[in-house]
Amino acid sequence: MNILLGALAVTLLLIVALLAGLTGAMTSRQDTFPASCAPPGRAVADIPGNYLALYRQAAAKYGVPWEVLAAIGKAESDHGRSRLPGIRSGENHAGAGGPMQFLSTTWRTFGVDGDHDGRKDRYNPADAIPAAARYLKHNGAPKKLRTAIFRYNHSHDYVTKVLAQARAYAKAPGATAPPAACTAPALPANAVAAKVVAYAHAQLGKPYVWGAEGPDAFDCSGLTFAAYRAAGITLPRVSGDQWKHTPHIPKGQEQPGDLVFFNSGPGTSPDNPGHVGIVIAPGKMIAAPHRGTVVQIQSYNRRTLIGFSRPTTHR
Repeated sequence: MNILLGALAVTLLLIVALLAGLTGAMTSRQDTFPASCAPPGRAVADIPGNYLALYRQAAAKYGVPWEVLAAIGKAESDHGRSRLPGIRSGENHAGAGGPMQFLSTTWRTFGVDGDHDGRKDRYNPADAIPAAARYLKHNGAPKKLRTAIFRYNHSHDYVTKVLAQARAYAKAPGATAPPAACTAPALPANAVAAKVVAYAHAQLGKPYVWGAEGPDAFDCSGLTFAAYRAAGITLPRVSGDQWKHTPHIPKGQEQPGDLVFFNSGPGTSPDNPGHVGIVIAPGKMIAAPHRGTVVQIQSYNRRTLIGFSRPTTHR
């Protein structure tokens, strides 16, 4: 009897292991965002995926090591998770505000509209993180890194703490340089399309919420609506109307910044698409897929593809 029970237990363990392996394989095949990029919902060390993407984008633009930006974000606000005064609104006792803790006077000089929504908001990490990189570069980074960090916060202990944390982040699993699909896409020459793509990329990692159009969450057409609004163009709010009221582009002629539409099931059709994304590269789009997901990079080559459009002005 004991032998039989033991055999059954071993068999069950083998089945569980096999199922886990199959599940892992399925997950890796379906993952539309490379694991080494720490996609939204994943992290390198304790850095949330959306913050990691912003640190890396700012590092690529300003030449400041991403791990230093992340270490400052950790020290100042625990990557926006701290509940202390001045992180999400208001100011702390020293007059600093936002996830990277900018003084209002410094922000007026070095603030950045990182998500291209027409505002420089020190409480928005998409603005505050590139502003921190800009400020560090202004003060000598990366060549004079210790000096730049000291000018960020006039404390030698702070400099030591930040550099130690940066070294730890650089050694963390997944901290190696991300693949090309992970970095900010090359912006198109067209100024409107460039703003649309940059805005969409800055929203990566934000949750899908039906009916939302930012700044903290989006549904699919809310993302496209907000991205084009940031570029100065007003679109209809829902995907079906966006398809009907924007000029269509033949497949194969789509460009970054164009809209890509899909039949998403019951209630939608080739004349009334239920899903939309923003083209960022051949075969790639940024979209807010559905409940339980986040804004992410995906392939648009799928059977439900309806077509493309290139908004100019609302008509």
